[in-house]
Amino acid sequence: MSRELVNGVTVLGNLAIDVINGAPRTPGGCASFAGVALQAAGGRGRIVAMGAEQDHTLFAPLRERFGDMVTILPADRTSGFRLDYEDVDHRRMSVDAIGPVWGRAEVEAADPDTTWVHLAPLLRTDFPAETLALLSERGHRVAYDGQGLVRADRLGPLVEDSHFPADLLTHLDILKLAEDEAVVVADGEFDAAVAARLGVPEIVVTYGSEGCDIHVDGTVSRVPAAWRVLDVQTTGAGDMFTACYVANRAAGAEPTRAAELASELVARELEKRLHVGSPDPV
Repeated sequence: MSRELVNGVTVLGNLAIDVINGAPRTPGGCASFAGVALQAAGGRGRIVAMGAEQDHTLFAPLRERFGDMVTILPADRTSGFRLDYEDVDHRRMSVDAIGPVWGRAEVEAADPDTTWVHLAPLLRTDFPAETLALLSERGHRVAYDGQGLVRADRLGPLVEDSHFPADLLTHLDILKLAEDEAVVVADGEFDAAVAARLGVPEIVVTYGSEGCDIHVDGTVSRVPAAWRVLDVQTTGAGDMFTACYVANRAAGAEPTRAAELASELVARELEKRLHVGSPDPV
């Protein structure tokens, strides 16, 4: 059933513990990077994330910085990943822990009250199709990070394949795919025909420093990156881009303008990393 909603976006996703190049554990997951994006976009924005209570202290700086914008719900486990960079553009990922599943009880606990909900799955099982249907029934427009389509829920080296249930796409209003994810979904080149076959009204395919393509109503628009930031780790860049994109769409920006604003935000945040040498989620 639908309810009265306020204009804005709520980001839902699991917390993650990242180990980058063997360094100490750091906060990960979209929740750790979306705050700056929602602040930059303005408007109403919330982040609701799940993770094991014993891990919540790792994310304390996130709540200290963003205050009431961030809600962390308890769960029986926390997602975990190992990221080893061969260089700034190439990394190997492994799944150390599979996170909790968002079902009806978790959605009710999060209780999003915004017109848009952005789902940020880390693996394919984070948000089942039934949960997407529930959010649609509540009256939300649903954005979805496509890594949830291609990342198998399997421990060990990260496996990406196209064996996702077709009904994961049924209730989506926006699908964001990184270039490598788009290749997996399309089993080759991602083009207008593939976008039409998927049936999602708005699909954004990002190409890093080359910008992004936006597929809407059978047309494709290329939006260049704001500017290139070289020799910097990009962990979380996709999360920042997508959260900012969806927040600006919720605020009324057209897709091209939303992509421009999101690209500018990511470039600014990556430039900050040139001075600190590592991703800073808070």
